[in-house]
Amino acid sequence: MDFRLSDEEAAFQEAVRKFGDRTLRPNEAKIDSEALIPPDIIQAMADLGLLSMMVPEELGGMGASAVLTELAAEEIGRGDSSMATAVFFLLEAGWGHILARHGQEAVKREVLPPVCQGKAFLGIATTEPTGGSDLAGMRTTSRRDGSLFVLHGEKSFISGVEEAKRMGGGHLTLTRAPSGGFNFLYVPTRTEGISTQRFHNMGRMGISTGGLSYQDARVPAKYLLGTEGRGFEYAMEGFSVARTFVAAACVGAAERALETGMAYIRERKAFGQPLGKFEGIQFELVDLWTQVEAVKWQCRRAAWLLDSYTLRGDTSHRSEVDRTVASVKLAAPQVAFECVKRAMMWFGAAGYTEEAGLERGFRGIMSYLVGAEGGLNIMRIILGRELLGKEFVPYK
Repeated sequence: MDFRLSDEEAAFQEAVRKFGDRTLRPNEAKIDSEALIPPDIIQAMADLGLLSMMVPEELGGMGASAVLTELAAEEIGRGDSSMATAVFFLLEAGWGHILARHGQEAVKREVLPPVCQGKAFLGIATTEPTGGSDLAGMRTTSRRDGSLFVLHGEKSFISGVEEAKRMGGGHLTLTRAPSGGFNFLYVPTRTEGISTQRFHNMGRMGISTGGLSYQDARVPAKYLLGTEGRGFEYAMEGFSVARTFVAAACVGAAERALETGMAYIRERKAFGQPLGKFEGIQFELVDLWTQVEAVKWQCRRAAWLLDSYTLRGDTSHRSEVDRTVASVKLAAPQVAFECVKRAMMWFGAAGYTEEAGLERGFRGIMSYLVGAEGGLNIMRIILGRELLGKEFVPYK
C-alpha cells in the first residue's frame, strides 16, 4: 500500500476541506438548531460530486474509489462536527454503492441519478423496535405476490425518514423471506401502506431519525436487490462500506476538536503561562493526537482493502476486511468522543457552552457509540469471531 495520496486525491481532499471550512462550519449551528441540512448545502454537495460518489458515472456518480470517498467523509466530519452532514453523506455513499452493485438495471437508472443530484434520499432500514443486530429476531417480512412484494412489519431508529418523505426516495430494507432467508429491497417511503414517525434525538439534529411501519405495503418486484433469500450478504457488504466512512467522519471530528483545543491552550493563560505549557494538558493532547493518527491510517487501510477486494467481489480476504472494518468502527468513535470531551475540559466552563461549538460533536459522536451502523459491542463480537473462530460467537 502506498501511503502517499495521488495528485488527484490530494486536490480533491483540499477541495472538500475548503467546502467544509467555507460552507459547513458557518452553517453547523444552523443545521443543529433548525434540525435541517439546508437544500442549498445538499445541492452544493451534489455539485462537488459528493453524493453517492462511488456510483458509476453513467448513473450520475463519480465512480470514486473507497479511498477517495473515505477522504471526503473525513473532511465532512471535520466541517460539520455535529455529524448530521456526515450521516447524510455516508448513507448515500455506502448504500448508493450497494444499489449500483446489486440492483436491477432499470431501478438503478430510476433511483440513483436523482440521489447523486441531491434530489432524492437513499438510506438503510434494518433495525427494528426489538433490536438492531439480532437478525434472528427480525419480524418485518416480505412475500412475493405476482409482480409485487408485500411488506409487513416495523423498522425503528432509521436515519432519513423525513428526508425520504420530503425529497422523495427511500431505504434499502432488510426483510424476512418466506424461504427463511432475507430479502433486501429498495422501498420508496411514499409507498401506500407505509407510515412514519419521527424521534427526537439528543444530537445529529440536522438529519431525522424515526420509525417506518409497513401495513401490507406493496412494492414492485423489480426493487429486489440480487437474489431472493440472499439479502443478508448484500446488507453486510453495505455495512462494511458504511462503517468505514463512519470511522473516517469520526477521525475528521476528532481532528477538528484537537485543532480547536490546541488553539485555545496556546492562548489561554493560567498562573502566568499558556495552558499548553502544563504537562498535564500537553501530554493529554499528545496521547490523543497519537490515537487519532493510528485510527486514521487504519481507516485508510480499511478503505484500501475495500477497493482491493470487497468492491471487486473478491471474498478471499473477507476475514481481514471484517477485522479491519470492525476495529476502526470500534476505535474511531471512542477516540473522537474522548478528543471532544478533553477539549471541552481544557476550555473549562466555556467548553460547556454552545458558543464553544464542542458540545455539538459531543452529542453527535455519541450516536456512533450507542449503535448507529453497529454498536461497539457488536464490533467486539465480530472481532472475537474473527480472532477465535465462529464457535466463540455467543449466539446462533
